Amino acid sequence: MQYRIGGAPLTGAAPSLFSEPEANCTLCGRLAEFRQANRVALPGAHNAPVPAFGPLDARLLIIGLAPGLHGANQTGRPFTGDWAGDMLYPTLLRHGFAQGQYGERVDDGLQLIACRISNAVRCVPPQNKPTPAEISACRDFLSREIAAMAELKAILCLGRIAHDSAVRLFGVKAKDFPFAHGASHRLAHRSLKLYDSYHCSRYNTNTGVLTQDMFDAVIERIATDLWLS
Repeated sequence: MQYRIGGAPLTGAAPSLFSEPEANCTLCGRLAEFRQANRVALPGAHNAPVPAFGPLDARLLIIGLAPGLHGANQTGRPFTGDWAGDMLYPTLLRHGFAQGQYGERVDDGLQLIACRISNAVRCVPPQNKPTPAEISACRDFLSREIAAMAELKAILCLGRIAHDSAVRLFGVKAKDFPFAHGASHRLAHRSLKLYDSYHCSRYNTNTGVLTQDMFDAVIERIATDLWLS
């Protein structure tokens, strides 16, 4: 089986194509330094690249920006322990993409169904702002992750940065795939469909940029499209 995402083809058995960054990944010097500082300041936290959550045979991949300092960087699971997770996980539960109960910790027993959650950048960045170089450096992990997801049909990008990273990954022109909340785009590659939502961050929800109804509508549309496909 052969996969091509944004450049050279990737060949081999799908699951073997992907591996998470090492705990002491040094691809991004600034992020590595910040990680080391956090290991001193937050000794009980995960303080390493945060692996994706959910099965590789999922039909939906949700892409966020990066781990939050006191969320995923603390717990070691995407969107777990922070404001964004308080919106994301209950919404996935309501629409059949998860089962169990979200308890803001990795041992809460929550399981994802036909869904996987990842980030454009695996390590927590200072002030939650990765640089373009850091986003680019981490894109290879995302590329190989998508290549390893043989059943993937839909990608949901939470925020413009996740959207732009995915668009660059597939090698298409950004002007032909503009970001907008609720937008969807058909990708020729493996007939994937790309969906957009504003990020479910504290700022966006507190200011009304993203409401629960708006987010529910996006997830419901994806669920309907997937179950009917």
